[in-house]
Amino acid sequence: MIWDWNGTLLDDMQVCLDIMDRILARRGLAPIGALARYRAIFTFPVKDYYALAGLDLNGEDFLDLAEEYMSDYRAHEPDCPLMPGAKETLAVLSAIGVRQILASASRQDDLERQVHAHGLDGAFSAVLGMSDDLGGGKAGLAAGYMRREGIEPEDALFVGDTVHDFEVAQSVGCRCVLIAGGHQSLERLRGTGAAVLDSIGELPSYLESLEG
Repeated sequence: MIWDWNGTLLDDMQVCLDIMDRILARRGLAPIGALARYRAIFTFPVKDYYALAGLDLNGEDFLDLAEEYMSDYRAHEPDCPLMPGAKETLAVLSAIGVRQILASASRQDDLERQVHAHGLDGAFSAVLGMSDDLGGGKAGLAAGYMRREGIEPEDALFVGDTVHDFEVAQSVGCRCVLIAGGHQSLERLRGTGAAVLDSIGELPSYLESLEG
């Protein structure tokens, strides 16, 4: 099982919304305001999300904006809990022999620090993050791991909370299930045609249905 982190296992939506609203306020721009609007405009690549939020990417350097965003995010990491049922579900899947890896667009050192802070050091066979703060794609991380470990795509399941996670699963060639309540709206998730669960806690039962 290939897990996404932000919005799937880590509940950081409100923190992310508040950070962007502060960035907008410093520039005299209107805030996003509500989580519903945030979930409607959040997208990948992250550069497109910044533009949809109202930032002028012609007048400002994206790298500077990303650094400003991530500096604020790191300061508020302690405010981000795990999603309800996340730790319990990881334990249940481990107990039934599911190999679990983490693949995230977060920077590697940030990802490892957050995993450690939540007591999940032993939960994953691999923790795969990026080398920068630009929120790039994670498809290469998952594909590279599967290739090195000899894992066939049909034996893997990608679990995420965004349309991008579905796209990553498609590029890797594995199945995908999306969890509602993360960084994108339920309507957007359902638009992919992928299976959508209301919560992480439904995942063990979903796996049983696949086996059946």
